[in-house]
Amino acid sequence: MGALYADVVGQDLAVADLHAAARAPVHAYLLVGPPGSGKRAAARSFAASLLCRHGGCGQCADCRRALAETHPDLVVVERAAAFIRVDEAREITRMAVRSPLEGRYQVLVLVDFHLVDKAAPALLKTIEEPPPTTVFVILAEHLAPALVTIASRCARIDLLPVSADALAAQLRAEGVDEQTAREAAAASGGRMDRARLLASDPGITARLARWREAPRRLDGTGAAVASVVDELLASADATLEPLRGRQVAELEALASRARMAGERAIPGHSEVQARHRRELRRWRTDELRFGLAAMAGTYRDRLVSTSATGRPTAGWIEAIQAIQAAAAALDRNPNEALLLQGLALGLPPAVPLEVGVPPGAGGAHFRA
Repeated sequence: MGALYADVVGQDLAVADLHAAARAPVHAYLLVGPPGSGKRAAARSFAASLLCRHGGCGQCADCRRALAETHPDLVVVERAAAFIRVDEAREITRMAVRSPLEGRYQVLVLVDFHLVDKAAPALLKTIEEPPPTTVFVILAEHLAPALVTIASRCARIDLLPVSADALAAQLRAEGVDEQTAREAAAASGGRMDRARLLASDPGITARLARWREAPRRLDGTGAAVASVVDELLASADATLEPLRGRQVAELEALASRARMAGERAIPGHSEVQARHRRELRRWRTDELRFGLAAMAGTYRDRLVSTSATGRPTAGWIEAIQAIQAAAAALDRNPNEALLLQGLALGLPPAVPLEVGVPPGAGGAHFRA
């Protein structure tokens, strides 16, 4: 089990459930957990255990191909638009009735099914009663209303957010030094894939310092706000390069396999590109959340020091709340520059206060 689920970090209970389920699989499983909790890696490993001729050894060609998502009896279905469409649901139904090409089962992994929306009714019958050789593994970040009925037909397995301690321990086990492991884990938003990329990014410490120093540079002027926001957004842009490099390598590997198979085009090329765009968007959002959390940390430090002197703390509390609201607003895909500019204009400078000078609203000037 260790080798098979080696890439699923901090999910011992879920892994134990999947390991037990592989002995006598039912028709459908629903894996529910936040982004980065390891749902897709867990689904690959579970699929490998079903497709492996040795019951999930983690070493054979079946396991290796399943873990790489290249096994012919493993089909990973990803949406092409903001929501899963009805025509995509019909294609899933068509694929579900196919016979396995090599073994006893075919496994259909359905990604992002919290976004099933209006396509759910078209899939209900198929997921409820697939052929005995088809196993569905459905991945969702949460149980959306449109998913409730489908969920009732599945065995549900919950994955929890991965702790920073678990991520750091895994990075150390992979040879990352202590400080880098801690910083990458803290900045990862609970995502193992992001933690690994950050651990190889030499700029993480500088970016953390840039976000933490940003409140000290605010002086209530638009010029300061524009300068700070431009630097922070440029910093976020720079973090995309490791992910872009990984995506380029993935496309090159797919192209190489297509050439070896005598195919002119990469199978599923448009779907891979759509997934890459979603990955880049999610990565950038995670980076901005990481930065905003670091910025809030500066105000928390000021809140603690102000509280110790008995001075008013309302301004620091309001600043932290405003930053948290901005982080939550990222889910709505806002104009990031406008969001950060509006936030920064309302934040007080986090500079040392004179005795008796309370924190105030954004735009106020504080003296050192």
